[in-house]
Amino acid sequence: MTVEAGARAVAGLRLGAGIGWRPEIADAVERMDVDWVEAVAENVCPGHVPESLLRLRARGVTVVPHGVGLGLGGAERPDPGRLAALAERAEVLGSPLVTEHIAFVRAGALEAGHLLPVPRTREGLAVLCENIRIARDSLPVPLAVENIAALFTWPDEELTEGQFLYELVERTGVRLLIDVANLYTNQVNSGEDAVRALDELPLEALAYVHVAGGVLREGVWHDTHAHPVPPQVLALLGELCARAEPPGVLLERDDDFPPAGELEGELRAIRETVRGSAAAVRGNVVVPPAGGAAVPVAARTRLAEEQYALLAAPAALATIALALSVRALWPATDFAKYAGDALYTVLLACLCLLLAPALAARRAAAVALALSWAVEVVQLWPYVAGLSARHTLARYAIGSTFNAPDLLWYAVGAALSAAVLAPLTGRAPAREPR
Repeated sequence: MTVEAGARAVAGLRLGAGIGWRPEIADAVERMDVDWVEAVAENVCPGHVPESLLRLRARGVTVVPHGVGLGLGGAERPDPGRLAALAERAEVLGSPLVTEHIAFVRAGALEAGHLLPVPRTREGLAVLCENIRIARDSLPVPLAVENIAALFTWPDEELTEGQFLYELVERTGVRLLIDVANLYTNQVNSGEDAVRALDELPLEALAYVHVAGGVLREGVWHDTHAHPVPPQVLALLGELCARAEPPGVLLERDDDFPPAGELEGELRAIRETVRGSAAAVRGNVVVPPAGGAAVPVAARTRLAEEQYALLAAPAALATIALALSVRALWPATDFAKYAGDALYTVLLACLCLLLAPALAARRAAAVALALSWAVEVVQLWPYVAGLSARHTLARYAIGSTFNAPDLLWYAVGAALSAAVLAPLTGRAPAREPR
């Protein structure tokens, strides 16, 4: 399918009101008045499609695969195997399009286990655009991408969310899956103006909309997909509908499933909101310019370094927590002392990766070992011994007394670092095609 043909196909798509299909509510969904459903792509096996989805398809209900594992915002190009798997699911389900997230989910071989935000910088946008072009060209149906609920924002961002998505569409022609619950989450947690984002979005590229519930705890909005849709999210859906008529709106529910009647009530509220705020503007054909400049290797490398550093930070914190736990559980024992030596080197290796993400794990471990040995040897200097005796922080950082066996345990920590941290640098940043 050509880019222009795909754009025209999605522009003419009318989905209606749907719900996220999950095995726990499969029977209830079959009894509901739904126009379409969305299924998590990675949870559908092409050779063993759930009978419930097959029955829905036989009824003429559209099924859209929704991916969570491509990591289109990552520093590396999309994995061909993952793209082929998503394409296969689209073909098996007879889907008119597939969707994914504007997020990164891994750095090298290290899986984050969560959808993490892409830096809204010019370089981050360039990498994302190229990755989306690669994915689009590998899929048999059009691709739409979804904004996420960001756990954090990157420093020195250059674009608002609306500006970032506008330029993304302008450069690639990709369709947008706008999650109004995620816009609301970012407004509460990061102070971003959700209505302003709607004003900035290219709503002519809208594929469909997500709506979901959450809960406010201690001033933080948790996008749980396990609570009823709040009035604020429905109001934001109304704001979107006042600007453009969405081709489809989908209710997401992933946990703590209520009775079918409550889900049907939420679907009615969604339909009423769409009807009550409907705009005359519908999606138009968005065709991107042909091709696109290749992203320089340096841009991907810088993004990879930032993402490696982000995922290395939890390793450093976990090392500190483990060391403190060992001291608390086995106080004043040789095991606690020598385990502390090993973990000290692990912590230094983590810090090396935070400061220099391009380092290989083995090199980070070697640097950490050299520093550990240097700190141990410097304890032979009387001034250092006196400093440690006077200050608790110095005693924790550089020790107090030279002890030859410590040198061996630092080496043990270095070996452990090289093994545990290898996934951080297990795959080199993507290179330009030869």
